[in-house]
Amino acid sequence: MINKRLLIKNLLAHNDESSFYDKKRQLNLHSKEGKGKFLKHICALSNSNPTNNSYIVVGVEDKDNAIVGDDFFDDSRIQNLVNAFLENPPKIQYENVPFPNLPKGKVVGLVTIKPNAKVSSFKKSIYMIPYSAVFIRRGSNSIPVESMADLNSITNNTNLNTETVISIENNSRNSIAHTLDGVIDFMNLRHPDISPKYKVFKELFVICWAGVPKKVRDNTFLSRVDIELINEQVKLFYSAQDVVEITYNQNSFTIVEYVPLGLNDKTSYYPLEKLTINFHDNGYYKIDREMLFAPPEFNRKVLHHIYNSM
Repeated sequence: MINKRLLIKNLLAHNDESSFYDKKRQLNLHSKEGKGKFLKHICALSNSNPTNNSYIVVGVEDKDNAIVGDDFFDDSRIQNLVNAFLENPPKIQYENVPFPNLPKGKVVGLVTIKPNAKVSSFKKSIYMIPYSAVFIRRGSNSIPVESMADLNSITNNTNLNTETVISIENNSRNSIAHTLDGVIDFMNLRHPDISPKYKVFKELFVICWAGVPKKVRDNTFLSRVDIELINEQVKLFYSAQDVVEITYNQNSFTIVEYVPLGLNDKTSYYPLEKLTINFHDNGYYKIDREMLFAPPEFNRKVLHHIYNSM
């Protein structure tokens, strides 16, 4: 199992940006320009690494590799963005990785681009990138393909990248010491005041979580929630405001996020989204997301009275 914090350190220690990884100060997906640049790097890294993982590290200064962190980011939208604009899109995983000494709420983002044997291209234009554009990595730059010769030249570096990436990943494997240090840090140093807990799954995976209990009628919710998969140093959920319910059994860990809605002082909590982590005996896990929200209906006459009596 790969320790993602150690993997980021090993990537940053590997000279500078290369044809198998890129680094960013922050992830800007709020504008067409930001989306276009991000998709360009995804396309180039995927095409240049058809037989190995490639990576983008978010929250790192470009000049000196200083780890400054970025905001916690929900990864559910990224794969949809990639699928919407790229033909033959690679599978993408975005993980929020906590680092010591970062401000509260700041993490380092790790984008993992899975191997994809097919050539990725743009099926829609965005920003200054035209329809059908293809990008590859040349050194630390993502450049457009001008001829098939450029595209074919990718295979010349494939074996070299594969060997290098496998070596970096093997050197980032987790150890018992890393796991114990992670649990102690979470329980005793970061969240000693909000009832931290841990659970071991399949004698291998360790999840730690903490939150402030909030009793609402017959239900107990948590706020100020922090949840972390210790083995991989991945922050699964973080929020200073959201209301969350946590359940688990021997094989899975489930997080249900709620939103408070109501009229006047009559507030009810409605389920918004469910995230389930299913653990398997073969040392793998899978994260499933399900949108649960069903908007409530209110009496129109009551609504009219409330909003017209102000």
